[in-house]
Amino acid sequence: MPATSATAPKPGHKAPCPPAFHRLRFLSVIGGFLDGQTFEFAEGLNCLIGARGTGKTTALEFIRYALDMLPDREEDPAERRRIESLVQENLDGGRIQVGIETKDGLVYIVSRSWGEEPIVLDADRQPTDVTLRRGAIFRADIYSQNQIERIADQAPSQLDLIDNFESQRLQELELELQQMHAALESNASQILPLTSQMAALGEELSTLPNVEAQLKAFTAGQDGNGAEINRAHALKGLRDREHRAGVRAQDVLGRLARDLSGLSGRLARETGTLVDTEQARGPNGAILGQIATGLASASRDVDGLLTQTQQRLSAAQTDLAANLQRLALAHKQKELEFRALIEQHQQAQGRAAERLQWERLRNDLLAKRRQHDEIHQRLTELHQQRDDLLRRLSELRDRRFAVRNAVAERITAELGPAVRVTVTQYGNPEHYQRLLEESLRGARLKHGIVAQKLANALWPTDLSAIIKRKDADALVERAELNSEQAEKIIAALSSAELLFQLEVVELMDEPRLELKDGEEYKDSRSLSTGQKCTAVLPILLLDREKPLLVDQPEDNLDNRFIFETVVISVRTIKRRRQLVFVTHNPNIPVLADAERVFVLDSNGEQARLVNQGSVDGCKHEVVTLLEGGEEAFKRRRERYSY
Repeated sequence: MPATSATAPKPGHKAPCPPAFHRLRFLSVIGGFLDGQTFEFAEGLNCLIGARGTGKTTALEFIRYALDMLPDREEDPAERRRIESLVQENLDGGRIQVGIETKDGLVYIVSRSWGEEPIVLDADRQPTDVTLRRGAIFRADIYSQNQIERIADQAPSQLDLIDNFESQRLQELELELQQMHAALESNASQILPLTSQMAALGEELSTLPNVEAQLKAFTAGQDGNGAEINRAHALKGLRDREHRAGVRAQDVLGRLARDLSGLSGRLARETGTLVDTEQARGPNGAILGQIATGLASASRDVDGLLTQTQQRLSAAQTDLAANLQRLALAHKQKELEFRALIEQHQQAQGRAAERLQWERLRNDLLAKRRQHDEIHQRLTELHQQRDDLLRRLSELRDRRFAVRNAVAERITAELGPAVRVTVTQYGNPEHYQRLLEESLRGARLKHGIVAQKLANALWPTDLSAIIKRKDADALVERAELNSEQAEKIIAALSSAELLFQLEVVELMDEPRLELKDGEEYKDSRSLSTGQKCTAVLPILLLDREKPLLVDQPEDNLDNRFIFETVVISVRTIKRRRQLVFVTHNPNIPVLADAERVFVLDSNGEQARLVNQGSVDGCKHEVVTLLEGGEEAFKRRRERYSY
């Protein structure tokens, strides 16, 4: 358990004079390679020094793991596995505790063991419902060794770097975007089956004109009683439709009654055995007992409401059955009158059976036409809803770009002309191109090349419109394809499901990080390793409210740049931002005047803090570990004649 001063606020309480930025208060490790070690961090610059293999990187990655800030599994799986392996091996079944203080002065302790979720403790060191997910209360910027170089090489990493400057606003936008994508997916899942159903009904309804022509033929060439017979047949057709309506009503009520019957007792059946005897007798038996009691009470209430609903449905079924019986009697009476009329006319009697078959077919088709019209109306509503969702999706993406663009302009204003950052909206078609590649597999095309041509030549919405109208000429003209390729593309991309995917596919914003080299700006991906770090590190060192933790920021940088840029930046921002560096370069702790230096040593099996304090308090270790020792330091001074 870390030591705390008498004046330190209790976890979960407000600090007397809260800083204007988030800060780490301490790291404490129980078990494993750093067992028993406590790092009490200062508000400004903190430096971890020591020989290689003494646990400096481990300490930094322990903090990252405790705060649940590992790289994303999908975006950087290799780096995540590396960190997880390091933490698992060096924690060895132990536990990490990290004290944090928010910019509002709230103090918490985060406790985490390997393979478990972080637990945020309150003032009495008891678990709370506070979560670290999405940086809800606290965030830090943490960069592993060589990660700075990877930022310069990878557009997604540069985008993450930009997003970190406005993480809260952008996370809120990302949540809205996820909800919008979910709504669009739900919308498509409703449209697709209804579209297929309406198409099938449309094919059947194509026979309706022929059926009506056949019925019309029966009315031609009749004697003087033809009008009366036609009227009788029309009424018989009406009775058939009335009967169908009653059957449909019975079916609806019956299905609903069966569904409700299946729900009765379901809650009790599925939750009645959740709490077993061992759990009930365990240390949390009282809480589990309350859960079981609450579920049982809810089950009784739900079943009571279901019983009331079933009774009401049963009454409706009884009323419906009575009315249908009355309707059936009325139909029988009219049917007797119809037969009597037909029997009076020999010609009508001979053709009645055939005419009745055609009338039944017509009534069946009329019922399907009503169903077709209902589906058409529902699809019209769903497509209107989709248009609105797509408009809102576009607006959210515009708002996200505006935030990113403002960050890029701010970085350029603060670091220019040496460093320039820009963002191009929709500049990265990677997801779009990947969707096309997957969709064109099996189309007997060079799907990779063709997908790239399409992605470079056409916006997804333009391509979707071309596919819908089967405009092969437009594909040939705009995407530099031949006619055969265009026809194959239209055939491969014509499914409604794929066209919906094209409407929402993500065209990612494309960042561009450039370093001025002489009179020209060069893209960070084309720079030397040292130049890449020269471009990225100043961005990391900009004023922010989140702690910055970097493992060996001096890697690949010359000492002149460290002195003229890094040290000056650190001295400026450390009054407004907490910094934690693992370093082997003496210029950083000494010339930037580190508030706290942590000196680590190891016997190969166990690491330990041999000293911690100011630069003056750790002078011997700084000289020995970073300068090569006092003798080496003096010899260099003599050699340079200083």
